[in-house]
Amino acid sequence: MSAHTTKPHEIVERALALSRADGCVVIADERSTANLRWAGNSLTTNGVTRGRTLTVIATVDGAEGTASGVVSRSAVTVDELEPLVRAAEAAARDAGPAEDARPLVTGAEGAAESPDFTEAPAQTSSAVFTGFAPALGEAFARARAGGRELYGFANHELVSSYLGTSTGLRLRHDQPDGTLELNAKSPDRTRSAWAGRSTRDFGDVDPAALDAELAVRLGWAERRLELPAGRYETLLPPTAVADLLIYQLWSASGRDAAEGRTVFSKPGGGTRVGEKLTGLPLTLRSDPEEPGLESAPFVIAHSSGGDRSVFDNGLPLTATDWVREGELNRLTTSRHSAALSGLPVAPAIDNLILDGGGDRSLEEMVAATGRGLLLTCLWYIREVDPATLLLTGLTRDGVYLVEDGEVVGEVNNFRFNESPVDLLGRATEAGRTEKTLPREWGDWFTRAAMPALRVPDFNMSSVSRGV
Repeated sequence: MSAHTTKPHEIVERALALSRADGCVVIADERSTANLRWAGNSLTTNGVTRGRTLTVIATVDGAEGTASGVVSRSAVTVDELEPLVRAAEAAARDAGPAEDARPLVTGAEGAAESPDFTEAPAQTSSAVFTGFAPALGEAFARARAGGRELYGFANHELVSSYLGTSTGLRLRHDQPDGTLELNAKSPDRTRSAWAGRSTRDFGDVDPAALDAELAVRLGWAERRLELPAGRYETLLPPTAVADLLIYQLWSASGRDAAEGRTVFSKPGGGTRVGEKLTGLPLTLRSDPEEPGLESAPFVIAHSSGGDRSVFDNGLPLTATDWVREGELNRLTTSRHSAALSGLPVAPAIDNLILDGGGDRSLEEMVAATGRGLLLTCLWYIREVDPATLLLTGLTRDGVYLVEDGEVVGEVNNFRFNESPVDLLGRATEAGRTEKTLPREWGDWFTRAAMPALRVPDFNMSSVSRGV
């Protein structure tokens, strides 16, 4: 019997029934994707894929504690199910006691069963591009007429995750995830501009508007200026802010902070929770029910590590303010690391929103700038110093000089050295929050909404050539 003739919920139930362990968690992820790719104002490829991954987590109680074993495999048939379950049990027996062991989650802690648990998985197809593809074709024609070449990629993915446990949980979550990246280039390839969008269904993406935005940026780049390294007043667009703050969230481990290893550690011991990070009324938050950015409302953990624990699978997730009105409010924890650090339980959530109270668009912020730089996006971001969360990286696809409220030309790219925590403290203005696609982390984290930020002294540490 093939992997896809057996329904996902049936696979979960069979695996749980086969288990001989003291506890068992089974996660079936049904994934379907549809994509379009284009180059030189012409579609080049398109495709649709489907796949299933099954993860079995076995827990075995012993005199010294509870051990866990995790095995994941793709395209599992019914005949392969028992060997997979036995492999997870063997891994648990060989592993020794798990540091993060906790009783498996029960229905007493949240919803025990999703009403659609036994229904077929959601699937995407090329039909998701029904309205988008013709509009993209019209953008190709306009770009061709305007002397621009468009390159890019559109991808839509739907993942239906079925989570079953020996404690009775039967939960299911459908996660749509769409990304669009569009590059415009001059025919001689000396000028390039980028725009990206995150979407759930491509119904809210306008290729014509994106092409018009890129045409303006290519126009700005007709005048080229050279600037030295230094500190500049800089407007960070939402995509750049997202890339920096996603890394900050990934670095906000409660356990690591309590053990003195991060920027969120308090000198002398403890954490900086409760400390003011910025004078602006900035709130950095996650919410599984955020409109347009909805994500899983319960923990789906395929492995343990840091502040993520397989024992927390099915634990309900609720709206969490990581920074509230400028003050550090929460750090990420599992049930285990919360107990170690004395912090509240606050697992990571798969979206991130920064509210700054501002209502100005990026264009309005440019108009209010005397002299400064306008960035397009950041890339190749790497950590330099975890104690300060100092990051380095490069600017990409357009850095523009603003004088007296107008963009006067494109300047060279830079390498930057900045800490997002420090940036929040120095930012003097936050614009209007809007959905955005992170450029650097878009393959791993797509659900973000950010404002543009004005930083009076962004550190362009050196000039970057040939980018």
